[in-house]
Amino acid sequence: MSELVSFLNGLVWSPALIYLCLGVGLYFSVRGRFLQIRHFREMIRLMFKGRTDSAGITSFQALTMTLAGRVGTGNIAGVATAITFGGPGAVFWMWMVAFLGASSAFVESTLGQVYKEKIDGQYRGGPAFYIEKGLGLKWYAWIFAIVTIFACGLLLPGVQANSIASSVQTAFDVDPNVTAAILAVMIGLIIFGGVTRIAHFTQVVVPFMALGYIIVACVIIMLNIEKLPEVVALILKSAFGLEAGFGAILGLAIMWGVKRGVYSNEAGQGTGPHASSAAAVSHPAKQGLVQAFSVYIDTLFVCSATAFMLLITGQYNVQGPDGEAMFTGIAGVAAGPGYVQTAMENMMPGFGNIFVAVALFFFAFTTILAYYYIAETNIAYINRKIHRPWLTLLLKVGIIAATVYGTVKSATFAWDLGDLGVGLMAWLNIGAIILMHKVAYTCLKDYEAQQAEGKDPVFHPEKLGIKNADYWTGHRSEDNLVHEKEDELASEINASKTQNY
Repeated sequence: MSELVSFLNGLVWSPALIYLCLGVGLYFSVRGRFLQIRHFREMIRLMFKGRTDSAGITSFQALTMTLAGRVGTGNIAGVATAITFGGPGAVFWMWMVAFLGASSAFVESTLGQVYKEKIDGQYRGGPAFYIEKGLGLKWYAWIFAIVTIFACGLLLPGVQANSIASSVQTAFDVDPNVTAAILAVMIGLIIFGGVTRIAHFTQVVVPFMALGYIIVACVIIMLNIEKLPEVVALILKSAFGLEAGFGAILGLAIMWGVKRGVYSNEAGQGTGPHASSAAAVSHPAKQGLVQAFSVYIDTLFVCSATAFMLLITGQYNVQGPDGEAMFTGIAGVAAGPGYVQTAMENMMPGFGNIFVAVALFFFAFTTILAYYYIAETNIAYINRKIHRPWLTLLLKVGIIAATVYGTVKSATFAWDLGDLGVGLMAWLNIGAIILMHKVAYTCLKDYEAQQAEGKDPVFHPEKLGIKNADYWTGHRSEDNLVHEKEDELASEINASKTQNY
């Protein structure tokens, strides 16, 4: 099985996918006149706007649900693995994937909003929805839905669970079987509570865990600030094969940087649109811009914090294509969370090891929850046609089983399964957004035009020539704005009454 998965990974993660991820991100960036720079302030403003209702969640909740999926073990173990097999230069290519991928994230999340639906009282959307409604290719949509259910429900949770087990065993000497049991119970309690419970949980946990991790990493970097210029130079030189020690692995630096970058920030992979579609906004471009900012948080902040910490402290290894060591700074430790734990423990004895284990637990745990939501959304898509309620129950049992299995299996096999799932989703989704990107940029142009007129943009697909955007037909977009104003007015009245009382 392990050999088969490795063989399939070699096919899926061929150089074609690597260059496709970079090329599509570059094209979308140019096509949108580098919206990831032009609208940076707007992204932050919109993050705290939007409203929730009985069917939807706020823009911020949608952002945290997306970050729950993006900020995971890839930000710790994934960065360590990229440096091991691609050298320090892999970090630069992770940055490039993030910068260019922000435009891909905008396109896919805007499309998710345009073609979302209201199913069983909840907003649902994602690649399967926009492939069917935007391209009219139901067979393609079904393939994506089925691949995503298997990838997020069975293949990807094991990576997160395995990293949790590894870090907890290192820090607390807890048997992986015990960790597996605890994870199974905790995941069950949350996923059986529905989308709202997941949104509320991630809204509290994600900002706390990301900010805490970045602060501690920054402390370590500041304690070694004199080494930072040297480390940045090492990353840039290695990225272009100019560093004598790592020049021989330039191709691997690009491959592993893109591979782990896509795994970490998921831009273009098709996971982000699922959570972004659940937000209640008056215009699709609003949530598209918010989701573009999530890529920055994931890679440019969290992944960079890990990379700088490892490179500054020298707690990493680099392995050549032939398996021979090119640099050994942490002998006897396998690539993964152990690198970061050792680096922090050396700088903060008695604290670093435990802190990384706790941080990784929350990173990976919330990612598993996000995977469940993504898989559940694709089951909701399938159930529109065949209505098999038991599929959702089967998914819940399956993701718990996959988590337990991943906890006790080897890290290499878990990562191979995860990479296979990510790669298959990326191929399918990137093909779709290439064919449909004009719709997203039509929305952006409309959004910018309404803003220039001093309006709070509202979306009318029929005026833009966009078909099958059923949710938005009629006065739905105005209704959202009216409700926003009503909520603001109600809050002011309640506050006034409380003050008078």
